[in-house]
Amino acid sequence: MRFVKFLVLFVLCAGGLFVACDRKATTNQPVYEDVPYWQDYSVKYYAEPSNGTLLSAASDRNGVIKVLSSAGLFQPHNGHFLYHGKLQADGKYRPIKDKKITAVIAYEDQFVMLDNKAVLSDAWAGKLYAKHQLPNAKLMAGGKDFTFLVSDGKSLELVKDSTSLWKGAVEDEVLSVRYQAEGSIFWVLGKKGLYTVSSTSPQLKNVYQGNNLTAFDLAADNKKIYIGTNDGYLEWDITTQKPIGTLHQKLPWTDITAIEVIGDKVWFGTTNGAFALHTDGKVDYYNGERWLPSNGVVHISEGPQNSVLVLTTAGLGQICFKKMTLHDKAVYYEEQVRKRHIRNGFNASLDNMEKGNIASGYLADSDNDGLWTSMYLAGEIFRYATTKEEDALQNCRESLDAMERLYTINPVPGFPARSFERAGYISQLADPDRWQHSSDPNWDWKATTSSDEAVGHIFAFGAMAELIDEPNMKSRAVALIDTLMGHIVKNNFYLIDYDGKPTTWGRWSPEYVNAFPKNVGDRKITSSNIVAMLQTAYHFTKKELYKEKAFELMQKHGYLENLMRPMKEISPAPGEADALSKELSDGWNHSDDEMYFVSYWGLYRYAFNDTLKAKYKEAIIDHWEIERPEKEGAWNIFTALVGTPDFDLNEAVWYLKEHPLDLIDWAISNSHRKDIEKMQPNFRNQTIKEVLPPDERPVQRHNGNMFHLDRTGSNGTSEHSAGDIWLLPYWMGRYLGVISAPKQ
Repeated sequence: MRFVKFLVLFVLCAGGLFVACDRKATTNQPVYEDVPYWQDYSVKYYAEPSNGTLLSAASDRNGVIKVLSSAGLFQPHNGHFLYHGKLQADGKYRPIKDKKITAVIAYEDQFVMLDNKAVLSDAWAGKLYAKHQLPNAKLMAGGKDFTFLVSDGKSLELVKDSTSLWKGAVEDEVLSVRYQAEGSIFWVLGKKGLYTVSSTSPQLKNVYQGNNLTAFDLAADNKKIYIGTNDGYLEWDITTQKPIGTLHQKLPWTDITAIEVIGDKVWFGTTNGAFALHTDGKVDYYNGERWLPSNGVVHISEGPQNSVLVLTTAGLGQICFKKMTLHDKAVYYEEQVRKRHIRNGFNASLDNMEKGNIASGYLADSDNDGLWTSMYLAGEIFRYATTKEEDALQNCRESLDAMERLYTINPVPGFPARSFERAGYISQLADPDRWQHSSDPNWDWKATTSSDEAVGHIFAFGAMAELIDEPNMKSRAVALIDTLMGHIVKNNFYLIDYDGKPTTWGRWSPEYVNAFPKNVGDRKITSSNIVAMLQTAYHFTKKELYKEKAFELMQKHGYLENLMRPMKEISPAPGEADALSKELSDGWNHSDDEMYFVSYWGLYRYAFNDTLKAKYKEAIIDHWEIERPEKEGAWNIFTALVGTPDFDLNEAVWYLKEHPLDLIDWAISNSHRKDIEKMQPNFRNQTIKEVLPPDERPVQRHNGNMFHLDRTGSNGTSEHSAGDIWLLPYWMGRYLGVISAPKQ
């Protein structure tokens, strides 16, 4: 994990209501008022081979959904968020089941169907049965007073009450028909042109000629039409009957298959996912099985209860929008963690799942069980400090039990194991060569603990010692701080493993730290981390040894200078540097960012004096400045710790809102997108100019590259815990007062 690389670039002002609030006498920071916003999520219904070729989907005023395929009518069955449903034959009405239905639309919020003889419906007491004369009819649109335009792909017929009002044909292949109430006009799209048929004085008129046209819809204001092609879309002005500007191609994908205007968004289906265009030009991209059964979109329509129906070649994706507050989202994530992500008290991932089936899989061990659990534990500590909820306190107890046992399950005094598990499973665990047998024959433990775990432990134990008012837990937290830091100080600032040797990454000694060139990041981060840890130990134990050692490192060995070094100076090691320095500086290491920020709690909050505190604030803000393009929720909230009014609260809230409710590791692709500005390879490994929203990129922890575009390979085989990813920054924001309690 020490080599996870990454970084940055983008500043976007996300929506929300912000007010200045004088939370404390000494600070004046912005506060996000937690009002409801629209959260999207997906319910998926998968098709089976017997379902035939899927063609379209529609819904009526009752919330019923019908899916049309070459094999007949189907209905979504038994699908819920995170629980995939299927498409099942719709046999509710036997006479309809026996008909060869070729089109289904929603007309006046009721289902209207088309077969080889008529336009018909079960609504209006079944009185609608308008015969037509196109035995191969497959397209239709409904106009005023039950007038319908039907087409077989070449011919067109206008019918009402079984009377043929007009017939015509086009020298083109008809793809879609729409009706515009204003002007009583039917619009007809072919592969090579756009046509109109007036319902008052029917005649066919070619109003636009093009090539490779695929789909269209009228804008909500009836002033323009969106026309899709195989290589982007164009906007066509109804009044001037001319294209507006040029072809739009800076899109997630340009092979357009469907267009539907729904509310204030324009939805586009493509051969590689769907995207929704906002009025400000921004898009929401729905790619991969986080959102859709497949990326091949064939039809889009408005669904029931603030949803959008995206029909794909593999089934129906129902994109749902629900009003919720950040607190509502926190409640959901709390349940996600407790039900599926607690292993022996650790905050764990669910692995080896069967394509998104959360009832399958197992709770996995990891190299950083102690770190991920520390971050979840800290979030629960902030939750308890904010709400005094007994449930939060109990969660803290259980995680503390797991963290505490890391120190007693191995034989080395003061040394924390990475993890532990019941005996007999080493061959099935991650890094089996790192596991050791415990003196208890029923348990094994993992060695080689790194600085990642150590800084996480001290962060969580310090927060607990300060903010938990339960005496037993407070005293245990202080004892654990003393235990770990006593081991580190006694062993000349090394973590000494079971073999009597320092672990690879548990090293803070001057001879190790100052051997790195000044521009190599490990010199700065290691100095910053150990000073924060020693300050925390002194603050709660009052043992002078910790204070003396901290000042010795800062004054005699240059650790203060190291930690104050500006981030802009961090760069690749010079050519004459040793191999390790070059290895550790071949690119930006985002695991280091994670270690920095979790340690900033102890570095700033427990500073020995105000002079140092001011310096630490300067260092923290300097680091935050270089991280800003990521819009990383945790780093922005941690920066609020120092009291600055400028910590990108908007971006922190954007991060929290845009995180998907579905934290399953679905395969996802963005590298192909034409609406992102890619960057040349660089030290910070920033791939694009503006970071994508969390719900459009792979799910990852804070130590990941937020500019990582794709996730390939296994699909839906694991689920991340929200404990460290989301709950920590949210509850820290609540505790610091920069996120308000929920408001309706």
